[in-house]
Amino acid sequence: MQQLRLVLAMAAAVLLSLAAISSAHNITKILAKHPEFSTFNHYLTLTHLAPEINRRTTITVLAIDNAAMSDILGKNPSIYTVKNILSLHVLLDYFGAKKLHQITNGTALSATMFQATGSAPGSTGFVNITDQRGGKVGFAPEDNDGTFSSHFLKSVQEIPYNISVIQISHALPSAAAEAPTPGPAELNITGIMSAHGCKLFADTLLASEAIGTFTDNLAGGLTVFCPLDDAFKAFLPKYKNLTKSGKVSLLEYHGVPVYQSLAMLKSSNGIINTLATDGANKYDFTVQNDGEEVTLKTKIDTARITGTLIDEQPVAIYTIDKVLRPRELFKGEAETPAPAPAPEKAADAPKSSKNKKKKKAAPSPADDADADSPAESPDEDPADQAADDNGAVGFDGGRFGGLVALVVSAWLGFSLL
Repeated sequence: MQQLRLVLAMAAAVLLSLAAISSAHNITKILAKHPEFSTFNHYLTLTHLAPEINRRTTITVLAIDNAAMSDILGKNPSIYTVKNILSLHVLLDYFGAKKLHQITNGTALSATMFQATGSAPGSTGFVNITDQRGGKVGFAPEDNDGTFSSHFLKSVQEIPYNISVIQISHALPSAAAEAPTPGPAELNITGIMSAHGCKLFADTLLASEAIGTFTDNLAGGLTVFCPLDDAFKAFLPKYKNLTKSGKVSLLEYHGVPVYQSLAMLKSSNGIINTLATDGANKYDFTVQNDGEEVTLKTKIDTARITGTLIDEQPVAIYTIDKVLRPRELFKGEAETPAPAPAPEKAADAPKSSKNKKKKKAAPSPADDADADSPAESPDEDPADQAADDNGAVGFDGGRFGGLVALVVSAWLGFSLL
């Protein structure tokens, strides 16, 4: 009986730990318990920083109260500038109240979400944290004049070593973060691409009618995957052989009519429509990720995201190492699958020819067409496959089932004793 109680206690502990994993952290809910941070909380949601914070597994949020937020908003910044300012208040490391007073050599430099966006010039996206005399801990942007205008006040909530939400006395002053940020309609996306290794693609886009489609989607949300110059240069002969409409579709195939941050791409797998998608013409590809690497898989080839040029709601531009080729334009160039490993011969396998199976006939063109039919597409809408804005981590079915099976097996084993 005592053994049974032990097994049941172990099962309860496993289930509780899994429940904790599934809920993760939610910055919106944490701050909602504290009315003095209501404005800060509201703008974390409005700027889409909240889901980005929730997706991170190690993070520190430097919360500022409503009065400090009023000082920021009193300068009438655009929502994009507000996002930069608040991004500077999100550290990409864990600093609980205890750790703040145990910093090695009394000072530390932490990267922020502002630095991670790529919008911060030089080291302006770093924050200096210094344990000062009298128990004070000061915070200052790296591009500041060295003075500490903001100090640690209290710990709001800590989940070691996952998330720490602490209150600081004032907003962090930063000329880089507070600089006017152009709205999406003012963004020169081809200029950004040209300056960062995608000049051939940008020049080709500018010379095509496809540029209008990209521009029209700037305000509502746009994600661009631009092939690097070497990749596009090697592809140019094939591009020139396309019809005029085919060239437009090929370029539009590299754009998605919604904003997809890198964190969103890393947390979701599935089919995604493009600017070229039009009724029967699917022109879609599959986003796949493995840890930090994100790949885009068409029915012809697979490209890898190699860098981020801009990741600011509502526009994101990434570099990729290959040109994306849609099957609609390159039907005769299906991707060559990797050869399957030869099956090992069983030691006692019978040699009778009666046990040999007939080889499966090669698929006919009709079968090939059926493979691209809607019936073979995933049942879920691509939007349903995206990560939840709250960033909650769901149960891992295999891991959860395995643990439960282990507990049940242990219980049965003890019950038979």
